[in-house]
Amino acid sequence: MLSTPPAQSAIPFSVLRSRPSVHASVSSKAKRLIDILGAIVGLAITALVAIPVIIATQLDDPGPILYGQVRCGYRGKHFRIWKFRSMVVGAEKLKHLVENEASGHIFKCENDPRITRIGRFLRRTSLDELPQFWNVLMGDMSLVGTRPPTPDEVANYSPRHWKRLDVKPGMTGEWQANGRSSITDFDQIVDMDIRYQHKWSLSYDIQLILKTIFVVLNRSGAY
Repeated sequence: MLSTPPAQSAIPFSVLRSRPSVHASVSSKAKRLIDILGAIVGLAITALVAIPVIIATQLDDPGPILYGQVRCGYRGKHFRIWKFRSMVVGAEKLKHLVENEASGHIFKCENDPRITRIGRFLRRTSLDELPQFWNVLMGDMSLVGTRPPTPDEVANYSPRHWKRLDVKPGMTGEWQANGRSSITDFDQIVDMDIRYQHKWSLSYDIQLILKTIFVVLNRSGAY
C-alpha cells in the first residue's frame, strides 16, 4: 500500500503575496499531452528493466525495490516521489554520518557510503529515476521542469528560492542537462531553474530531453 504524504507545510505569506500569475508551462495542454505520452512510453521501459533490477538489488542488498520520499512540487505542494532503491535500507537515518559536499539547500556526496553496488550503477545510468514516470503520469511532475526539493530544504528557502517552484518539478531540466551532479552550488541551480522558466517553450523542452538522453548515455556528471 502506498503511503500518504504528510500535510503540506505553510508557504510564507510574503511568498504568496508576491506570487506571479500561473506560468505558461503549467497551463499548457500540449506540454501535459507530451508528459502523458512520454510517461506511458517510460513506464513500458520501466517494466522491461524492473525484473533484472529487482534480481540484482535482492542479490546485492535485500529489501524494498522502490524508495519513496516526500518532495515539494509546484508551489510547494507535497507529493511522494518514487525511485528504484539505490541505497541501503534505512539510509535516511544514516544521513547525519555523511558529509555534505554541496553548498546551500541541497545535499550531495560523490562517494556516499550508503549507496549499494547496484545502486551506484543505477545512479550512473539514471535507471533509478525510471519509476518517476509514474509521478509524471499522475501529474505531480513533468518530463521537464525543476528538481523537486525535500521539505527540510524548502523550510530554509528565501523568497527568491521559492521562484524555482513556480513550475512543475521535472525528471530533467536545465541543470540536469547541463551538468547534473557536477553542479554543487544551490544558488547556481536556482539561477538555472529561473532561466528555464524565462526560456520555456515546447521546443526548448524537447531540446532539453534530447540533451539529457545524450548526457545519460555518456554517463556525464552522475554519481
